[in-house]
This record gives sequence, structure tokens and C-alpha cells, in this order.
Amino acid sequence: MSTASRVTGASVRVRIAQLVWLACVVCALFLAAGALTYALDANPDNALVQFIRDVANAVDLGVFSLENGIKEFVGKNSDTKNALVNWGLAAVFWLVLGRILDKVIRP
Repeated sequence: MSTASRVTGASVRVRIAQLVWLACVVCALFLAAGALTYALDANPDNALVQFIRDVANAVDLGVFSLENGIKEFVGKNSDTKNALVNWGLAAVFWLVLGRILDKVIRP
């Protein structure tokens, strides 16, 4: 294999690793923003708030969902607590996964 193709292959792997890391960071940001909408008691009828919550709900993988997540709170402010804990854990998960995948993919 020539040096030029090794360099090209390495640069492709670096670019893919960067894109994977960026995708994981975006997922984590949506989860954090979704939790923040609950913490700040944002208007759920607002289109932007609903969009952020819908995306966060999609990337929580079901394991970190608000209804049946890692930790389920009941009582006063349970929605806020569920969002902060479960979506917060999901955001950390996405960041850790992104870093691991970045290290595996990058040459």
C-alpha cells in the first residue's frame, strides 16, 4: 500500500471519528436541553420546547426514559426529577460512548 493511500485512509478515519463524536455530543445536548425545559417549567405547547423534548425522548434509548427510566420519582416535581436524573445520565452515556467510539475509530 502506498504512503498516499495510507494517509488518505487515516484522514478518512479521523473525519469519521469526528462525525461520530459530533453526533454523540448533539444527542447529549438535546438530552440536557430537554431536561432543562422541565427544570425551567417551559411551556410544553411551544413548538421549540416540544421539538427538543421529542428529540430527547428519541435519543434516550428507552433505558433512560422519563416514564420507565433508571430512577423513577413520584410525587411533587417528579417530572423534573425524572428528566434531570434520567436524561442527565443519558447525556453522560452519549458522551462516554462518543469518546470510546472516537478512540476506536481514530487511527
